[in-house]
Amino acid sequence: MATRPDTDDYLSLFLNDVPLMDVRAPVEFARGSFPKAENAPLMNDDERHQVGICYKERGQDKAIELGHQLVSGETKAERIEAWKQFVKQHPQGYLFCFRGGLRSRLTQQWIKESGIDYPLVQGGYKALRRFLIDSLEQRIESGQFQVLSGRTGTGKTRVLQQLPNPVDLEGLANHRGSSFGRQVTPQPSQIDFENRLAIALLKAHHFQTGPVQLEDESRLVGRCALPETLRERMSAAPLLVLERTLEERTAIIREDYVEGMCADHLARDGEEDGWLNFQEYLLSALDRIRKRLGGERHQQLRKVMEDALTLQQREHDLSGHDAWIQALLQDYYDPMYDYQLNRKQGRILVQGGPKTIIEWANTGSTA
Repeated sequence: MATRPDTDDYLSLFLNDVPLMDVRAPVEFARGSFPKAENAPLMNDDERHQVGICYKERGQDKAIELGHQLVSGETKAERIEAWKQFVKQHPQGYLFCFRGGLRSRLTQQWIKESGIDYPLVQGGYKALRRFLIDSLEQRIESGQFQVLSGRTGTGKTRVLQQLPNPVDLEGLANHRGSSFGRQVTPQPSQIDFENRLAIALLKAHHFQTGPVQLEDESRLVGRCALPETLRERMSAAPLLVLERTLEERTAIIREDYVEGMCADHLARDGEEDGWLNFQEYLLSALDRIRKRLGGERHQQLRKVMEDALTLQQREHDLSGHDAWIQALLQDYYDPMYDYQLNRKQGRILVQGGPKTIIEWANTGSTA
């Protein structure tokens, strides 16, 4: 393998989805890293903790000495083998630690002693994160945005993906943005979400022209919070208002939140546990909006949902779900949306079905 230099070209790393080997401890990686990063730590959490205590009590030299004692012999050989496997799979990648200092250079040295030159990211995680924070604010401040709006169940995310320059906030947050929006896989940490968003906006700026299309979201997408500056820009941005019939919306909700989520739970947890967890997912989502529905209305809809689940389990018939879906759309979600839309009339650029929205956006109309 030809020797490649270390890099501080952070923009190129993110625009080109360059694989990154994060040699920080697992606890650091869990707090936040980058979409193309894999954790291959120099020290595990306990080793890092011991070295940290030693550093505070006895200084850097003794801490380094302890680190070499903890990561030696078979443990060291296992770590080097993991790094070599990463290098083999990602020959054009880079490694990094927190500041691009001791840990990454030691990792680089040990890999080199095994016969492989592999470059590191100068400045490490701290510099990469600072670059993304600054880039995010720059892209929010200087970018042009259009917001795809529409009642619940209109399939905004499906349409968004067919627009010329989309950034899918729900996809980045791994959440559909409502009480029923939780996915079977966990959401990213707030730091991971911000990093994903910054990279998505960088790509939207560098690879496309024209405004960025975003789906209308509240401040929180699940537990992931949008930057306040982005919320402010979105609250004043022009709107593309997607419309569908109640029947179409019911079918979309049934497909996404019943059929799709049931399949996802069964695939993750197996037949028996998957079904129980799917039921819990639907019923707990309804319970979360109990106060806003009112106790009596909530109990009525819960009974309808329970009956629909029984019908689904016994006869594989999903039609029983339509009643609670339509009741929530008409009596709960639509009034809130219509109230909000009435306050935004002056911002609407185009209003209509999926074909109308997609054609309008892709012809570059400004009418």
